[in-house]
Amino acid sequence: MPSFIVDFFKYDFLVRALLVGLMVSLSASLLGVSLVLKRYSMIGDGLSHVGFGSLAIATALGASPLIITIPVVILAAFLLLRISESGNIRGDAAIAMISTGSMAIGVLFISVTTGVNTDIFNYMFGSILSMSEGDLVLSLILSAIVLILYVLFYHKIFAVTFDENFARATGVNAGAYNSLLAVLSAITIVLGMRVMGALLISSLIIFPALTAMRLMKSFRSVAITAAVVSCLCFLIGLFSSYALALPTGATIVCVNILVFLLFSAVSVLKSNLAGRKFKEQS
Repeated sequence: MPSFIVDFFKYDFLVRALLVGLMVSLSASLLGVSLVLKRYSMIGDGLSHVGFGSLAIATALGASPLIITIPVVILAAFLLLRISESGNIRGDAAIAMISTGSMAIGVLFISVTTGVNTDIFNYMFGSILSMSEGDLVLSLILSAIVLILYVLFYHKIFAVTFDENFARATGVNAGAYNSLLAVLSAITIVLGMRVMGALLISSLIIFPALTAMRLMKSFRSVAITAAVVSCLCFLIGLFSSYALALPTGATIVCVNILVFLLFSAVSVLKSNLAGRKFKEQS
């Protein structure tokens, strides 16, 4: 085992980041499959901006960031969902409006109170140093709740993801399960912002799902592959950032990009081989 990995586990804050990051990566990848298929993937980006605004205000007021931010982001998720369903404002326009407005309010608030400091920078780009023991316990509990609810309602989530109209026709309360997806996504995004930052957390939702879809076809296989890819990319990115003294969030995103390109290349190669085999047989 490389010596830097042994040294890694000597630091409590790194172990905390590892535990929370793995749980968040797993949660985000599973939820990301449904969000990407439903074309709600940009909701993650919008909610992360809302999270930054509320984190900035909570920090300026000296309040607990997670306790303040989680309910605010959940409310924003419901608001985005209702606006998208009403049809009065297009979903992408609603996300852009709320996300940019929230970030602007956060920046203005801290500029007239505490000023832009290290804590705010960490919320934007992530910092594994900012994870306290209290954050660890709360994050692990909430992440476990997210995963449990996802598993319990997996079949209903599958139904509203692939054919919402058919699900409604068969008696499934599609609105309730869309709301459940929004709430679980909001919680996951807030928890992941401490490691990834507001500007990068949505990558944990989008990249693993898109990567798995390059090769897998069924919903179950995509979800499982996305979960494995997400956790592996997080581990590789975290250890690489520690060994090479690189920003953690950005390193994890770059690893996800490389894996996505690898899966895409394999998908193209597989398609070419299948096409060549078909021509030979015909």
